[in-house]
Amino acid sequence: MATLKDVAKLAGVDVSTVSRALNDGSHVSKETRAKIIDVARKLGYKPNQAAQALRKGRTYSIGVLLPRLHLSSFSDILLGIEHAARDKGYSVLVCLTDDDPAVEKDYLNRMRGRMDGIIIIPTGKNTKLLREISAEGTAVLQLLRCQVPEISSVVTENETNAYNAVCYLYGRGCRTIGLICGPQQLVPFRRHHEGYMRAADELGLEAVTVVDGRNATIFEYGYECTNMLLDRYPALDAVLTAVDVQGVGVMRALRDRNIRVPEKVRVMSLTGHELGRILETGMTAMEIPAREMGTKAVRMIVEDIEAPEGRKRSVQHLTFEATLVEREST
Repeated sequence: MATLKDVAKLAGVDVSTVSRALNDGSHVSKETRAKIIDVARKLGYKPNQAAQALRKGRTYSIGVLLPRLHLSSFSDILLGIEHAARDKGYSVLVCLTDDDPAVEKDYLNRMRGRMDGIIIIPTGKNTKLLREISAEGTAVLQLLRCQVPEISSVVTENETNAYNAVCYLYGRGCRTIGLICGPQQLVPFRRHHEGYMRAADELGLEAVTVVDGRNATIFEYGYECTNMLLDRYPALDAVLTAVDVQGVGVMRALRDRNIRVPEKVRVMSLTGHELGRILETGMTAMEIPAREMGTKAVRMIVEDIEAPEGRKRSVQHLTFEATLVEREST
């Protein structure tokens, strides 16, 4: 493995000059810096991250707090995060909160002052703590759920997604469209409900919804809510779910009642990922670019981490569009 001395020897300069050039130090001409960087690249020189961390006061690590990975778009997001972090020379510490505010608070306190940055899908219950961590100088970025407006975020337009989904199902002939959502204190669920209600109002449809439930992002919730909707609304001809795993529960409940999909009831997810594609009856969805969102989150937070002292980046809120992917369920 090439060393700093090897680079210095081939470039014809001393070791201290190589060190300053590779660490953006002063008193190195543009020509010399370019020559040293070229030599380092040709030799395959890799700087010692531990030494860099001590010198720059960085750990080159990013904490990532996600609700869960199983049967969710969060796993795709994490792939994007890990690949992008590796490319930037950062390691990732992943913690799963199960959307429990107490667990989230514990992990945030453990990461506080130990991570260069924190990427989080927040519960919305620890907003004060997130503000404090950000004010202390740790880069913080929210994914999917923008619960703190003064902290940067990467999200998708949930209200528009839900509105467009209702309009799509209406265009397919559906008139009793149920919505299975989740806790309204979480921004995506609240925006889904708002988009659904706007479309229902404009189209003259009755609101047929289940919007609460702490454990909303599980198979059983979709299953139980479907039975509830069918009992209350016998004319139900479509079901929208906030996430794919709820949709799996919906289709199982319909199958258990011998109700054919899509002939009798159409099923659609508002936050689709690859799960919907591999089902026996593929599920139509508003699919979010999960990996791209994870990648962008890392790029944004690294730019914040590496911004010169006194020139921290301003707050940014980036919104990705979802794409309608039609499959057998509609």
